[in-house]
Amino acid sequence: MTLAIRMMAETVRTLGFASIGAAYMGVGTAVDAPARIIFIQNLTDEDLMFSLDGINDHFPLPTQGYILLDVSANKTTEAGFFLAENQRLYVKEIGNPTAGSVYFTSFYGDSE
Repeated sequence: MTLAIRMMAETVRTLGFASIGAAYMGVGTAVDAPARIIFIQNLTDEDLMFSLDGINDHFPLPTQGYILLDVSANKTTEAGFFLAENQRLYVKEIGNPTAGSVYFTSFYGDSE
């Protein structure tokens, strides 16, 4: 039995400014593994609203802003608070972006 849990990153998900509109749009695909750390960047030229269910507003991010959430990096593989497997991130405009993209990176733990 090993006590080490290796941090693994899923491939970055992105959505360009031209695909961001008044209705929620998914940022790439759903996460493949329960995420321990999530990093979301709004590298567009406008403020944006984000959602974890594609219906309700959960948090805004200002232009050129980011949010980094370490939800359970220091927990065991089974215990802790995670962004669930198959969860997806959604975004919609507050302002109308004309440049840039949104980026979403998730990190998970692997004990093998």
